[in-house]
Amino acid sequence: MNQTTIIDAMRELAGVANVLESDADMAPHLIDWRKRHSGRAACVVFPRDTAQVSKVLAWCDARGVKVFPQGGNTSVCGGSVPDASGNSILLNLAKMNRIVEINADNNSMTVEAGCILADLQQAALDADRIFPLTLGAEGSCQIGGNIATNAGGTNVLRFGNTRDLVLGLEVVLADGRIWNGIRTLRKNNSGYDLKNLFVGAEGTLGVVTQAALKLYPRPRATATAMLGVATVNDAVQEGLKLQAAFPGELVGLELISRSEFEISLRHAAKARNPFGETPAWMVLVELAASSGNDEAIAARLTDALAPSFEAGVIVDAIVAASAQQRADLWHIRHHVTEANGREGMGLTHDIAVPTYRIPDFMAAAEQTLAAHYPQATQVVVGHMGDGNLHYIAMFSHEYWASVADKVGTQLALSHRLYDIAASMGGTFSAEHGIGALHVPEMSLYKDANEIALMRQMKQLLDPNDTMNPGRVVPASSASAAA
Repeated sequence: MNQTTIIDAMRELAGVANVLESDADMAPHLIDWRKRHSGRAACVVFPRDTAQVSKVLAWCDARGVKVFPQGGNTSVCGGSVPDASGNSILLNLAKMNRIVEINADNNSMTVEAGCILADLQQAALDADRIFPLTLGAEGSCQIGGNIATNAGGTNVLRFGNTRDLVLGLEVVLADGRIWNGIRTLRKNNSGYDLKNLFVGAEGTLGVVTQAALKLYPRPRATATAMLGVATVNDAVQEGLKLQAAFPGELVGLELISRSEFEISLRHAAKARNPFGETPAWMVLVELAASSGNDEAIAARLTDALAPSFEAGVIVDAIVAASAQQRADLWHIRHHVTEANGREGMGLTHDIAVPTYRIPDFMAAAEQTLAAHYPQATQVVVGHMGDGNLHYIAMFSHEYWASVADKVGTQLALSHRLYDIAASMGGTFSAEHGIGALHVPEMSLYKDANEIALMRQMKQLLDPNDTMNPGRVVPASSASAAA
């Protein structure tokens, strides 16, 4: 369809002030933040409410115009930018950013999809509650995108993925129909749980416009520590001990390699090394208790670590003695992605294996990297408590510039690592989603019947393939041929 026709229609449906059409204005929305994925669109549309989203989708679906939903554009797998066709629209929900309700008595909040995650965290704190989803991009990512990708983060061990924090959704379907599934009940056994179709669907089945979310009582005491150990196995074993010692209180258990730690120190502003000598591996631990005070829970943590420290398993440990020290420790962890981008070309893999298999995966992955990619440095950071590792092969910018077949090199490396994870009952995508980047892996690593069911669901809810085409669900051979 003619781009002018699309732009004119979007102006009429959403308002002239809510449509971007010039190359300069659209540019920041057409490339991902890591500058690795880009696309084109007729225009970028910023609806102001659910009714406008409904009208826009209905118009596009009836005329074969593809729609690419976008939140904060923080995807790392090409899921937040349009394809290269140029005749689509990019639907950004940034202007739908109202907090509709906070109900502290019900431990719930209802919000629009364009709300920034950090703003929701602060609103919950202002009500003496917490919204526990937390991740490095929380200052710019939108809750609609978090829901669409079933975002994970550093608190999954205690509170679960985003899916576990969603009570209800409002969704606009591809043809413009609005499903109002906003509920704040903890128990509702009246039919299919439709909301879970849309959590993690990456906008391929509809657009999330509002969400009812779980809140939790604000912790009264916290303790944070960074432990230094010599091996990955030591790190995992210490993590298992802490899970047993602090059931319900252990909220963070992060693994950081020395290589990753040093990259953060080099490139993350205001990062400081709390150790005299940087250990080979570090475990970032956080406890949160509903009663007591920081000093008491820190003392309990110190006591729990003492046997391993005396046995030499923990070679060094820093227990935060103030809010600033706690923030400094987390600062290193939360800035790894930004620091890695400055260090070199990091080929990141979002794998997960059962926690107890982490040492096995690391041993096999290290051998693979040494044998096939000796130019790369092994860089690891991850959510050890739930088995999710971001295994990064870090190449220098200079070396990567000399690689002739960049796509082939990346695919070969990735599949070697994914094969290892799959052999251990793991996955190639733990929390980052599929986007456009990992669609081929879906066919390689997912059960054929599972893929068929996904295609049937897509066909049922979006028969014209209007919503985020080319994402998540591999095309059938018939569709590809057509």
